[in-house]
Amino acid sequence: MKIKKILVSQPKPSSEKSPYYDIANKYGVELIFRPFIRVEGLSAREFRQQKVNLPDFTAIIFTARTAIDNFFRLAEELRYAIPDDLKYFCTSESIALYLQKYIVYRKRKIFYCENGKIADLVPLLAKHNKEKYLYVISDVHKEDLSLLDKGKINYTKAIMYRTVSNDFEPGEPLDYDVLLFFSPAGINSLKKNFPDFDQTNVAIGTFGVTTAKAVNDAGLRLDFQAPTPQTPSMPAALEQFLKENKDSK
Repeated sequence: MKIKKILVSQPKPSSEKSPYYDIANKYGVELIFRPFIRVEGLSAREFRQQKVNLPDFTAIIFTARTAIDNFFRLAEELRYAIPDDLKYFCTSESIALYLQKYIVYRKRKIFYCENGKIADLVPLLAKHNKEKYLYVISDVHKEDLSLLDKGKINYTKAIMYRTVSNDFEPGEPLDYDVLLFFSPAGINSLKKNFPDFDQTNVAIGTFGVTTAKAVNDAGLRLDFQAPTPQTPSMPAALEQFLKENKDSK
């Protein structure tokens, strides 16, 4: 299998130090960053249909920067004056620091765990068991809500944004040797945009268990995946695949 062109279904990295660029130079391949999906915020009218009243909550759970953006956007559209004593619980420090875009960080009560997993945030939420939590999510979320239920966390989920297909232009070719996917929604978008897609000589790599399952459910062949003990990231999995492919020639 000769690999020359790889589609990464994510936005182009903001830093030139991305490991993807190192891989492109090392193996002489072309990487095209072309998201199959995009995020779209719910309108205030759509949000009201969930019958969630923002002033009822004393704390917010954030697992993504997109969740933060849409919470503050909707708060403004709904004319909700965010109280200074509102508490913020985030699944990583980077997400917590992103709050600086909207609030004076040092003057707010902000908590976070280290590794980005909701499971590790639950004990912290449980310590503040008198709080009434609003959990901001998308229509397609990968977090396991049962973890909050098992931890007896008093929370209400609020969908504030959705994932939609990022449609290709009519006639736009899918002329890649490798496709990399990061969510089941990306697989759905592939099937929508290219219903007659013939995988024969195209390799598919995925990140996450649910994305891998979506490939199998769609009747496609999964060639490699991450994370694994040997390849904890997608760049690592891609490099391993390219190395094995090169060595087999």
